[in-house]
Amino acid sequence: MTDQEAMPGKPKNYLIDMDGVLVRGSTVIPGAPEFLQRLDQRGAKFLILTNNSLYTQRDLRLRLERIGLDVPEDAIYTSALATARFLHDQRPRATAFVVGEAGLTTALYEVGYTLVDTDPEYVVIGETSSYSFERITRAVRLVAGGARLIATNPDVAGPGDGGLVPATGAIAALIQSATGVAAYSVGKPNPLMMRTALNAIDAHSEESVMVGDNMATDIVAGVESGLETILVLSGVTSRETIGQHAFQPTRIVDSVADIEP
Repeated sequence: MTDQEAMPGKPKNYLIDMDGVLVRGSTVIPGAPEFLQRLDQRGAKFLILTNNSLYTQRDLRLRLERIGLDVPEDAIYTSALATARFLHDQRPRATAFVVGEAGLTTALYEVGYTLVDTDPEYVVIGETSSYSFERITRAVRLVAGGARLIATNPDVAGPGDGGLVPATGAIAALIQSATGVAAYSVGKPNPLMMRTALNAIDAHSEESVMVGDNMATDIVAGVESGLETILVLSGVTSRETIGQHAFQPTRIVDSVADIEP
């Protein structure tokens, strides 16, 4: 389907990636506020998804508000929240050693997890701006000793001031290489994050759309979860590279400014 063709029907629910779709770094993508206003005016349910586990919902709401995007806290869903929900479902009120920031530690605390430095049931890795060799060494030894290794997402790099910065996948790779134990990643493209996001807004995949800029995370996650998908060309994917993938989006547009719910 081309970007000029209308999508069949009018889906009621939208899962929307953040970076490259609504914002680019510290700048709002033109048309993003109006797109969210259209969703709100139509009474559509939507959730903004991000693999970034650094920040809490409140942190992200304030950061978005400061650059001109007004989004309620409960309309933001991070890989940290998805990871906390997954761990709670797997093993309620367990213990974890965390390499990460407030977004992850707060999410785990709120589902009843206890954060410990010795004998944890899980080692959980998320984005961090200040990890130390000492803490990575501790994580390696705990995993080697039998702790289960979890990563909030598989992304190896992300945008930062001045260029790329190592992300969760790169940090987890240190521990995986040292121990031979593979991390289980909860965030996109794992359909688990999509299902928990849909559950958070009481939505069904058949009535929902994934809007993203990344074929390898957003679009494949939507396809594998049974959602219709809209690829925006305002982020990391160019029109010339789309055909290289075995899966294709339902629709392609230049940006969210072109989406009429």
